[in-house]
Amino acid sequence: MGHEHHEHKAHSHGTKNIRVAFFLNLSFTLIEIIGGLLTNSIAIMSDALHDLGDTMSLGLAWYFQKLSQKGRDEEFTYGYRRYSVIGAVINSIILIVGSIFIIQEAIPRIQNPESADSEGMILLAILGVIINGAAVIKLRGGTSINERVVALHMLEDVLGWVAVLVGSIIIHFTDYYVIDAILSLAIAAYILFNVYRNMKSAFNVLLQKVPDNVDVDGLKNHLSSYPLVSSFHDLHIWTLDGEKNVMTVHLVTNESITAEQRQNLLKLMKIDMLKYNVHHTTVELDCIVKEDHDIYDEHDND
Repeated sequence: MGHEHHEHKAHSHGTKNIRVAFFLNLSFTLIEIIGGLLTNSIAIMSDALHDLGDTMSLGLAWYFQKLSQKGRDEEFTYGYRRYSVIGAVINSIILIVGSIFIIQEAIPRIQNPESADSEGMILLAILGVIINGAAVIKLRGGTSINERVVALHMLEDVLGWVAVLVGSIIIHFTDYYVIDAILSLAIAAYILFNVYRNMKSAFNVLLQKVPDNVDVDGLKNHLSSYPLVSSFHDLHIWTLDGEKNVMTVHLVTNESITAEQRQNLLKLMKIDMLKYNVHHTTVELDCIVKEDHDIYDEHDND
């Protein structure tokens, strides 16, 4: 009960964080559009379009994160936790599209730099760093893949505005307009690298790869160390959403055991598996229960 309460609290906190980030980004996107028109800055207008895409992706992230909190039902017996992973994939795709847009806009500006109101750009850049920085701090420490991708959105915007701030200051004193485009390309490369890492994590979840935080060799050795267990097979370990890990295993005992021994073994095993970051364990146990003198194929779930 305590674990489920903590889990629900963590997911609710994640949803609240994404909601705050959504409204921050939406508000600043509107400010960007107005500021871009007033300063006649194509760079800021391009960033406004990019942030509009971010706002849409944040809305999706908010929806999927909230949906992932629904409990299990007859159709989704594991619950809806993987919807947050789907949200992460969609957001990563939007980030890729946004980065490509930045690259497409930056390359022509390297060849043909364009002038803009540097003072207006400086003011907007400072505001952008403050607002998007607040969103990053709010999302920092998020536990789900979805939250981490959303935090990457916000970090991308902070870095983008830092680049605009640096570029606008240089432009103000030197009229060297090409610096903005160069910094934009560097940021796009950084974001694409991090998107690759997040997409890899999301697909590892969807493909049911063994979680990185589970020591499989140590876990196997631990299973073999139980006195009553002679062997095991059909061991499967995966994660529902990058946070909650699941394991199924078939244990074979080396001798007949009592019903009490069986229960004690299963109880001890579930406690031990938590040490290996396995939160939900399903055990199929082949044993002979002495009192009944019958062979059982026992199934047990936590």
